[in-house]
Amino acid sequence: MTPFLAELIGTASMILLGGGVVANVVLKGTKGNNSGWIVITTAWAMAVFVGVTIAGPYSGAHLNWAVTIANFALGKLDIATSLSYMSAQLLGAMAGAFTVWIVYKDHFDQTEDAGAKQAVFCTAPAIRNLPINLISEIVGTFVLIFTILHFTDASLVGADESTPIGLGSIGAIPVAFLVWVIGLSLGGTTGYAINPARDLGPRIMHAILPIQNKAAFDGAYAWIPIVGPILGALIASTLYLTIY
Repeated sequence: MTPFLAELIGTASMILLGGGVVANVVLKGTKGNNSGWIVITTAWAMAVFVGVTIAGPYSGAHLNWAVTIANFALGKLDIATSLSYMSAQLLGAMAGAFTVWIVYKDHFDQTEDAGAKQAVFCTAPAIRNLPINLISEIVGTFVLIFTILHFTDASLVGADESTPIGLGSIGAIPVAFLVWVIGLSLGGTTGYAINPARDLGPRIMHAILPIQNKAAFDGAYAWIPIVGPILGALIASTLYLTIY
């Protein structure tokens, strides 16, 4: 499997399961309706585990613009490879979101709450305060990237400084726990996108799919889960380079 295809399929699988659990919890008439935040954060962590397991051997399983940008900032990837990964992640996120809509279409049709339906696809703040929302995404992504850089994996911090830093290189289980604790501890403010592709790709699909009574694209907020994770990744990479 090529790295591009691995990133696409891995990201699509992650979004299928991550968006799927949100659909199961928030849409009307599902078996898991109103099962709560613990269910969502746990399944999202396992969704990352699945995506990393699929893509890890072939691409390092970035699955996230923030991870790819951190690799680029650290000199691990060139610009062409970085853009290829990011394109695959965006397309994979769109494909995963589309599949969630197909699986849960009957429940989308029965759900009146436009915000709940949009939540299946993308994040939104619990309290809309853009500066604080931006900080929340920066901090959550900083924790993700800075922790990844400190996993004790030979391929990550060993002698071969050209090795790209990817989620797959540190193992899927530690990554799942990392995403889980970020969601439980820091996700209550914005829904912890911590991944621009994860938010933008499904947000685009929500905008173009024929969903009844759907919320607006919300461009006034949509930049937060893009810019915040990018800044968090750059801050984490810069601090890592400064320290080491």
